[in-house]
Amino acid sequence: MTSGTAGFSGSPGTHEEWRGWREATHEALYGPEGFYRAGPEGPAGHFRTSVHASPLFAGAVARLLCRVDEALGRPAVLDFVDLAAGRGELVTGVLAALPAEVAARTRAYAVEVAARPEGLDQRIRWLREPPHGLTGLLFANEWLDNVPVEVAEVDAAGVARRVLVRGDGAQRLGEPVAGAEAEWLARWWPLTGEEGLRAEIGLPRDAAWASAVAALDAGLAVAADYAHTVAARPLFGTLTGFRQGRETEPVPDGSCDITAHVALDACAAAHTARCTPGHAPPDALMRPQREALHALGVTGARPPLALASTDPAAYVRALASASQAAELTAAGGLGDFWWLLQPVGALDAAALLVDVADHEEQ
Repeated sequence: MTSGTAGFSGSPGTHEEWRGWREATHEALYGPEGFYRAGPEGPAGHFRTSVHASPLFAGAVARLLCRVDEALGRPAVLDFVDLAAGRGELVTGVLAALPAEVAARTRAYAVEVAARPEGLDQRIRWLREPPHGLTGLLFANEWLDNVPVEVAEVDAAGVARRVLVRGDGAQRLGEPVAGAEAEWLARWWPLTGEEGLRAEIGLPRDAAWASAVAALDAGLAVAADYAHTVAARPLFGTLTGFRQGRETEPVPDGSCDITAHVALDACAAAHTARCTPGHAPPDALMRPQREALHALGVTGARPPLALASTDPAAYVRALASASQAAELTAAGGLGDFWWLLQPVGALDAAALLVDVADHEEQ
């Protein structure tokens, strides 16, 4: 969660101080009294992610890690990085779901700004930044949407200006967007001259994602988030807050999560732009979460009714699993997440999502 959020002092703001949304959000989320540092329950106490919805999600990520392992030729050490790890729920679930032989070779990392939770599996290394030289899978679930960004709004004269915010959530327009931020808007989120249109300027997320992918020498980086592409950007942006399971006004005082959907296509291009000229990276892939999970064995298919009479306990378990799978893949909910799969080395991202039985199941 720290990649791409450096460069701020974290000094306390006041309700009277006007700042850009990027600085205000960084302090509210990651400062000494920030939202992501408070409370033993962490983000799970305020909103429900795919990781919290069902162990099926960790199982699917474990299956993807096994496919990456196969594609890499089963290296002696296989790395798994849970980026923006919360309280370590995903990495814990992945280790538990791995076949014993793969788990024995897996080196697991949780990357998070909060302190290491008590009782976490000792195999998991708890870090503030991803290590480099990795071979395996880096998975960032709902991370990029919390990398703070500036917000731009078109004024009455048709000029895109930076939006300033106070600690109580009040907003006003600041200076015109210029330089690299204006160039980013022109390419990735062009605003017409209509007053009131908004955009979130994704430059910090592009840099954060490119930096995260650079931690891999070989393997796959995955970002899973609510997202949009340049063909269909929201007219008024997506900045919002969440507190205790409910959407709320985004107020940068540390009391709520502050999030905005991600321009994942821009993030993918940012990694490509960092690659050595003349050495084109493998093609990135974007897929809705429901398609990615279906390809990884999370289908939501209901068990046959006949099972209820032959093995009632198994039927109840299978029915519960189907219900959880349906939540993970539901339209209008978690299924609307997008996965960005960015391979490093000779991997074919599309081949990793072929809906076939895995080697260990055959």
